[in-house]
Amino acid sequence: MNSPPEILLVTGMSGAGKSTVLKTLEDLGWEVVDNLPLSLLDRLLHTEAAPAQAGTSRPLAIGIGSMTRDFDAAAIVRQIDRLHAAGRRNVDALFLDCATEELARRYDETRRRHPLALDRPAREGIAQERELLEPLRRGASRLIDTSHFSSADLAQHIRRIFAQPGLSDPAISVMSFGFSRGLPQDADLVFDMRFLRNPHWVPQLRPGTGKDADVAAYVAEDPAYEPAVSRIEDLLLLLLPRYRAEGKSYINIAIGCTGGRHRSVHVAERIAARLRDAAFSPTVTHRDLAAVQQERLEGRPDGQ
Repeated sequence: MNSPPEILLVTGMSGAGKSTVLKTLEDLGWEVVDNLPLSLLDRLLHTEAAPAQAGTSRPLAIGIGSMTRDFDAAAIVRQIDRLHAAGRRNVDALFLDCATEELARRYDETRRRHPLALDRPAREGIAQERELLEPLRRGASRLIDTSHFSSADLAQHIRRIFAQPGLSDPAISVMSFGFSRGLPQDADLVFDMRFLRNPHWVPQLRPGTGKDADVAAYVAEDPAYEPAVSRIEDLLLLLLPRYRAEGKSYINIAIGCTGGRHRSVHVAERIAARLRDAAFSPTVTHRDLAAVQQERLEGRPDGQ
């Protein structure tokens, strides 16, 4: 499969999944315009893509259907051909097809009326639209038959084809926190570091934080530290690509200890570094690092 285009015209049969495709592309970071009057299409196609993250530009998806104002399938094909002839090879057309029986079932199931058969059976509108869209179907560079796709299946298929590195990746956050001050409300994954020995109970280490080398070394010397943290890292490296494939936009990883200043801070920094080595781009925050230490919040000297 060729690399994703910078401009994608999304069209096809009503009920074949155009709305699902456009919503999925928008979730992937694309700029999306739906039902643009064709009189404005030429102007939009000659507009530079909006800047996104550093080093990337947002690709553009334009939804077009039989109910689009000024719709003319042959004219759209000619427009694409003109752009290609002018050297604009980054313009593609995606046609969403679907079997008539399946389209009729979908309209019957949702009790919606076909836009071309408001007062007639849906099958008549489907047949009329199929004939109307045939030039676009023939001229499309990409065709997806959605007859056997659920909405979730179609969204997953679109993610596999059109996700772009650096644009479609989820935003990953690694946060340290103290259980004594409550769980982060938006955490997706929570890991508890209270099984590690607590630097709070070492007088010379207590004023420091998990960012300090002596505190980090003390935590890392716990016999359970390396096997536990390395397994957490392996788990995250397994899960994060799966979350990305499912289209999750935000992944919040929370690392907790009692006060949120020592163990969780060090482990959060280590895990974030491991994720960066694996080509992820996590942001790191330490929610309770600046909180005033309180003896009563730290529990007993055994770290419980």
